[in-house]
Amino acid sequence: MDRLQAMTAFVRVVETGSFSQAARQIGVGQPAISKTIAQLEDRLQVRLLIRSTHGLSPTDAGVRFYERAKTAIHEADEAELEAKGAGAGLSGRLRVSAATTFARLMIVPSLPDFLATNPDLEVDIVLDDRVIDLVSEGIDIALRMGELSDSAAVARKIATGCRSVVATPAYLNQYGIPQVPADIATHQAVVYTQLGNSWIFRRDGTEASVAVSGRVRFTAAEGIRAAVKADMGLAVTSDWMFWPELQNGEVLRVLKDWTLPDIDLWAVYPTGRLASAKARAFADFVETIVG
Repeated sequence: MDRLQAMTAFVRVVETGSFSQAARQIGVGQPAISKTIAQLEDRLQVRLLIRSTHGLSPTDAGVRFYERAKTAIHEADEAELEAKGAGAGLSGRLRVSAATTFARLMIVPSLPDFLATNPDLEVDIVLDDRVIDLVSEGIDIALRMGELSDSAAVARKIATGCRSVVATPAYLNQYGIPQVPADIATHQAVVYTQLGNSWIFRRDGTEASVAVSGRVRFTAAEGIRAAVKADMGLAVTSDWMFWPELQNGEVLRVLKDWTLPDIDLWAVYPTGRLASAKARAFADFVETIVG
């Protein structure tokens, strides 16, 4: 039995709470995981997991072994990288979670450069605007925007972006250009549900809160992009969301004398797990793109 592989299997089982989930992440059959855990318990002469109809949970000995095993796996990964040398590329598989629109516009176009630098690395990008469970999905690093809902999350802020009010030239030609935040009340708004119905503007120490109304609301950024580009109204978005259109003039900023709260971009790692060298390298890569 390979001790490091057995540790990896055990850690994945504890973090996912399932033999089948752990097997899927590692890429082996469930019987192989069950056999590995049984051999590990036999070797250690101690019960590591409690199996019940409610799932799997570690025993007291299992919790202690889990913490040590995580550290050992991380140290082994780092040792391999050190042995290969600082100039060597990364290898293996990296699973990344990111919002669909942000990844499509900001990450994917530059991804070939990252892959060229690391020819032995494979990247799985899980696209979802929702906050997913990093452990159960086997995610190594998540890119999340805004305030983090989990205060215990292991996270690093890698960029801060601007928010703007945007619309197409066609919409503005038909309905006029708002000059002050209060003018927005006379316009149609394309509402992103994650931001709510109230937009807060600031200028020279003055703050203005505007309640917006619109006939169309979206839970995902792709809907906001499509509606704005279809001349349906104004929207508050991060500049990242309309980066190509802001550059080519297809979408324009309005109320540029006023500022909206900035939006932070975070690299988030699974709670309780040390960030791998691959995950840190990917965070550095994203920072060079959007920072």
